[in-house]
Amino acid sequence: MEFKELKTKDEKELQKILAQSREKLRDLRFKDANKQLKSVREIRVVRELIARALTLINKLRAEKIK
Repeated sequence: MEFKELKTKDEKELQKILAQSREKLRDLRFKDANKQLKSVREIRVVRELIARALTLINKLRAEKIK
C-alpha cells in the first residue's frame, strides 16, 4: 500500500491495517522458519507497511494533543 493511500485513512482504519500487517508478518516469519516462504522480500515489504502505519498514527495523535 502506498503512503499516499495511507494518508487518507483515519486512525481506526490505520489501526486495522496495522493489526492485519502484524498478523501477516507473524505468518511470514513462521513460513520462513519452516522453509516454506519463496520470497523473503515479502517480510521487508510488510515491515515497511507497519512502519508507515505507525508513523501516521503517531502523527495523528500528536496533532490531537496540540
